[in-house]
Amino acid sequence: MARAPATAPPLAALLTTLALGAPSVAARPSFPPALPREAGPRPSPAVLALARESVRCAQRSGIGVTASRLAVIDYSVPSLEPRLWVLDLGTGAVLFYDHVAHGRGTGENYAEHFSNRPGSHQTSLGLFLTQDTYLGHNGYSLRMIGLEPGVNDLAWSREIVLHGADYVDPAAALRRGRLGQSWGCPAVRRAVARPIIDALAGGQFVFAYYPDPAWLASSRFLDCRDRLARGAP
Repeated sequence: MARAPATAPPLAALLTTLALGAPSVAARPSFPPALPREAGPRPSPAVLALARESVRCAQRSGIGVTASRLAVIDYSVPSLEPRLWVLDLGTGAVLFYDHVAHGRGTGENYAEHFSNRPGSHQTSLGLFLTQDTYLGHNGYSLRMIGLEPGVNDLAWSREIVLHGADYVDPAAALRRGRLGQSWGCPAVRRAVARPIIDALAGGQFVFAYYPDPAWLASSRFLDCRDRLARGAP
């Protein structure tokens, strides 16, 4: 694939309807009912509910209205355990359930510190919209737009992408006491990188969670109806 474009897409344009508090008619897609309880390991109900609310809010505002996939990453789960789920939004099926790395500035086995700051090598929280794939220094990779100003909106310029990495090795992690670490990217095992990236490419959602009180209280995609009613950004 060609390299990703050098300049970021206009995040401000994506967020204009949020700032105005006026969802468009086209931004009212049918959203699936509560996901079924069967089909193996699933995100915790509380985390899944937050992810679904964030997607609803974005789609009401005209963002990602054609998305059919949602990746949920629960960074409250230690890195030694699988904590990435890729879900089909139409059926609720779990398409992938696997390990994912966090940034070396974020913590050891447990993630603790999150940032939007360039050079921090920390992971960012919040809702992302995926873009196209490209071949970079980490191989086959997927660009993402961070949709939350001050939380993850520098993801594009920080080159926070989904990619495969040799250091995402669960067997080695057991000996080391933690999974290998990225520079802030959600890196996955090379064996599953291509199918996961292909499933998420082109306008799908990624929701990165941690019980951070400040983010939970301020995210424009949580408590969406109340924020839009108040005209809050």
